[in-house]
Amino acid sequence: MKENREARSREERLFLEGPRSRWYELASVCKIGWEFLRGFRTLHFVGPCVTVFGSARFAEDHEYYQLARQAGAGLARLGLTVMTGGGPGIMEAANRGAKEAGGFSIGCNIELPHEQKPNSYLDRWITFQHFFVRKVMLVKYSYAFVVMPGGFGTLDECFESATLIQTGKIEGFPVVLMGREYWKDLEELLEGMIRAGTISPDDLDHLLFTDSVEEAMTHIRKRSIEAFGLTARRRIRRLGVLGEMGRGGQRP
Repeated sequence: MKENREARSREERLFLEGPRSRWYELASVCKIGWEFLRGFRTLHFVGPCVTVFGSARFAEDHEYYQLARQAGAGLARLGLTVMTGGGPGIMEAANRGAKEAGGFSIGCNIELPHEQKPNSYLDRWITFQHFFVRKVMLVKYSYAFVVMPGGFGTLDECFESATLIQTGKIEGFPVVLMGREYWKDLEELLEGMIRAGTISPDDLDHLLFTDSVEEAMTHIRKRSIEAFGLTARRRIRRLGVLGEMGRGGQRP
């Protein structure tokens, strides 16, 4: 198993190194296309989602883990499905909060050389090989984004979402950054970017910095649920002929 993961990791590095034979490139396109198709088929039925981004490194006793857990519960009480990267830390906390509040919990896991296992609070999950496919899925099915403290990956996901909103590629969904002490330097940087003219004041209209779960949920209710007329997750009939029965991982 470990050897297979390392082989796929080498394959991905080769893919990013530049031009290869035409047949090799065609095979890569087919594999990536199949990975997208698996994601679409697995996540088609999960209902309106909010994606929670954040570090995999915070343990259960950390304040940010507990904040994410409360946020996950709050989202579930709004009738929204909680989607995360499916791993430990903040991701686990948000999924856990959703499950504890009786909500639906989804994970888009990533295959790494050092295995990241799906956390134990997922109703349904799918594991991706490519980060860019995974990021598409985390955005495609979400009507809001909650950004908890995290590292490079969290910043990447946060700014990709913000860029898609800024450029009109997706609707103006709310982006809530929780943990103001952690994000204070980022907030100052964004204000400096406005002064420098590299972004517009309007670009920050969809961003909310807060420590309050209640404020975050009120913002998401107003800017997502009410603005887009969302309803709670509903049951959609699956078509066996399309292979839609039991796709992806699922807890008993």
